[in-house]
Amino acid sequence: MRSPRGLIAISGYLAGRHAPAASQSITSHHSLFFARALQILAQPEPVRLQKLAAPDSGILELRLERPEVKNAINWDVMGRLRSAIQKIQADATAKVVLVASSVPGAFCAGADLKVWICSERRLMSSSEVGEYAGSLRSTFSSFEALPIPTIAVIEGAALGGGLELALSCDLRICGENAELGLPETGLAIIPGAGGTQRLPRIVGVSRAKELIFTGRRCDAAEAVRMGLANYCVPAGEAYQKALDIAREITQKGPLGIRMAKKAINQGMEVSDMPSALAVEGECYEQLLHTQDRLEALAAFAEKRKPVYTGK
Repeated sequence: MRSPRGLIAISGYLAGRHAPAASQSITSHHSLFFARALQILAQPEPVRLQKLAAPDSGILELRLERPEVKNAINWDVMGRLRSAIQKIQADATAKVVLVASSVPGAFCAGADLKVWICSERRLMSSSEVGEYAGSLRSTFSSFEALPIPTIAVIEGAALGGGLELALSCDLRICGENAELGLPETGLAIIPGAGGTQRLPRIVGVSRAKELIFTGRRCDAAEAVRMGLANYCVPAGEAYQKALDIAREITQKGPLGIRMAKKAINQGMEVSDMPSALAVEGECYEQLLHTQDRLEALAAFAEKRKPVYTGK
């Protein structure tokens, strides 16, 4: 692929030539083509995964960058999310993932309704819409299943599939300008990417039914009161709060953190307390002879050593 500078040069050359009248339309077509190519090159990747540098090693940042549609999720974004999840799974040094937006005033507006219209300008069939929802549901389930903590950084709107993405995270940090909701019933459908299942597990069945039945949006303060969000901070400060929490997590034993997440998640899915405690016991047993635990005990013992003053 040519560089943007090369494309500019070619475009300017074509536009500036003294072409015969019969070829002016071709020249115009070429100019439009290269202008479009430049526009595509200038667009950011809609999903970007990067590692933070020391002293924040172990913290990964997953950013949504689709400003023209407030990070709405189409097939391309979905595929890139799945690719990012696979990279996180394969990274043995990863300890925490921050999910954030580079678009001011928007975390994620949900599903891109343009995907419901095919290239032939017809509405997608019921089976095609179902395939899209099923794929999105699977993507968020894969994200939820990551063995390390995930933190959603919510500034602005997190609606529909955007809130469902946040619900698949372990923690949610909101700026006071955040707006959260599942408005799908207004389109005569229901949340189809996990919202009807994850929301009641987080805020309770009755509250979840109210929010889904009415499609009502709530602000960050209410989200904290109902347990939907962990913190509400001044607008623009949610990322820093999430980063502070991530830094605390990275100071703990990484295997202990992974097993804590596994014990909580799997224990919540069983029907009775004895089975849940059995899950906890299995996770605990796996940690007893790990190098992480031995190093943590050694560090603890070092801190507890009495200091000899000579008196």
